[in-house]
Amino acid sequence: MPAPTDLAPDREAVQRHTIRTLMFTQVWGGVGLAAGATVGSLLAEEISGRVELAGLGGTFQTLGAALLAIPIATLAHRYGRRPSLTFAYAAAVLGALLIVVAAYLSSFSVFLVGSALLGSATGANSAARYAAADLALPTQRGRDLSLVVWVTTIGSVLGPNLAGPAEPLARAMHLDVLAGPFVVSAAALAVAGVVMWTRLRPDPLVVSRQLSDTVHTSGKGSLSRGVAALRASRRALAGVVIMALGHAVMVSVMVMTPLHMRHGHASLVVVGLVISGHILGMFAFAPVMGMAVDRLGAPKVAFAGGLLLVAATTLAGAAAQGYSHGLAIALFLLGLGWSAAFVSGSVLLVGGVAIVERPAAQGISDLVMGLTAACGGALAGVVLEHAGFAPLAHIALIGALVIIAVSVTAIRASAGLRPGGTSG
Repeated sequence: MPAPTDLAPDREAVQRHTIRTLMFTQVWGGVGLAAGATVGSLLAEEISGRVELAGLGGTFQTLGAALLAIPIATLAHRYGRRPSLTFAYAAAVLGALLIVVAAYLSSFSVFLVGSALLGSATGANSAARYAAADLALPTQRGRDLSLVVWVTTIGSVLGPNLAGPAEPLARAMHLDVLAGPFVVSAAALAVAGVVMWTRLRPDPLVVSRQLSDTVHTSGKGSLSRGVAALRASRRALAGVVIMALGHAVMVSVMVMTPLHMRHGHASLVVVGLVISGHILGMFAFAPVMGMAVDRLGAPKVAFAGGLLLVAATTLAGAAAQGYSHGLAIALFLLGLGWSAAFVSGSVLLVGGVAIVERPAAQGISDLVMGLTAACGGALAGVVLEHAGFAPLAHIALIGALVIIAVSVTAIRASAGLRPGGTSG
């Protein structure tokens, strides 16, 4: 843990500085993650030579985010958010560079390892929202958390559109043109890591513990205690389920959309625009979701997210190969529904566990969320190959319906609780 001299007593001042720092790093982290999102499945198909393996890049990235959630949470518990998030970005930089090497060597195994490590950037971006909530007042958790999610819009919308401009860079480096975006990813993630290490001072988690007079020991906040905390809080558990299913629905449909479009002869530029619209839906309206959570309560926002995901998967299932306005709208709604589920589920989790248990509970949540999405991504390629895009969308629809059911249960159980997921 940082020394006491690193701690600032002014909670509001530390929170403002924390939010500014996290927002800046989220922009670069968004570029790093999204730059390769458009071409990831295409590069996987090219290296492996098999359509059914095209989704494994996204699957391993999601799996990596899940598995790395535990060490990220462990580092946060022991040393604070700053070293934890810096480690996550450093691992992601290594992953992006390995993908570039994989493209050069035409090695699918190296590609999968790189994809798994790149998933650490997802872990960093996810954990950043919890860092934003460490010092937030209970009535402002939705706002502060969603601001950090929202600013990712800038980098995430810009990232996919770098696929075209990255082609000259790849050629200049004598690389496959599909590897160019991952060079951009490595550079952007390196910037995020450096800024995180140098600017996230004082550490918000450490300050939060100091202000709450929490005694920090290696035993408290362990993963086993985090599991116990989730089991003891129905509200927090509902948040985990909502986030996990929302992420699985989004990933399974999104990672296969570029292939669905390219098989219908859509250009790489058009694919990038559709994915940009999807990412816009994911992040641009996060503050709206945060304000809605603070005003209406997280369960109601989760219910709305489930409805949006139902609409998205229904429209996607009706879209023909190639580009269509319906598919573009579906991908935007898919992102918007994910945003509602992600913000509301996060607030439910934060409000349902004590500060000493949060890093462990949050790590477990991200692990479950990542594993669920990884399974969805793995099955997505198989379903697309053997059944088609429409059946894939219809299977994802089931997950959206479960989110609605869980949120309805949470709404019924929320009597006597204040909006935002905290008890009176």
